Amino acid sequence: MLDFGAVALEWGSLLTQAIVFLLLLLAVRKFAMGPIVAVMEKRRQHIENEITTAERSRKEAEALLAEQRRVLDEARLEAKSIIDRATKQASDEAAKIVADAQAAAERMKADASAELAREVEKAKAELRDQMTGLSVLLASKIIEKELDEATQKATIDKFLAQVGDRL
Repeated sequence: MLDFGAVALEWGSLLTQAIVFLLLLLAVRKFAMGPIVAVMEKRRQHIENEITTAERSRKEAEALLAEQRRVLDEARLEAKSIIDRATKQASDEAAKIVADAQAAAERMKADASAELAREVEKAKAELRDQMTGLSVLLASKIIEKELDEATQKATIDKFLAQVGDRL
């Protein structure tokens, strides 16, 4: 027996407690530690699988994001190409419309010039007819009166003045 003042230890009791403690430790190790370690190992593997899955998902998401960016860039290029073609087509159409309008204006101008030329020729023809008629009328008046030279000159001047007023 060991005596420490207020506490006294007996060797037999100490040995029994040590044996019971070792037996209890072996029982806990066999029945409790095995399942706890197995659960902990299963949990560790589950966490590793989750990390691996998360990493794989992250890589797939990055690849998908890169693909989406590529598709978006292609769509932007295609949209720009469509806009450029539409702008060029609109410009070409505008130029064609302007050219057509200019051609129509030229045709109208040519038609108006031709019409004006026809009207001028028509007016000249009418004037010639009137002049012929007036000349015949003057000649008949001159012949009827048989005037002297001064009187004929005055009659012709008067006739020309009248013709000038009609033109």
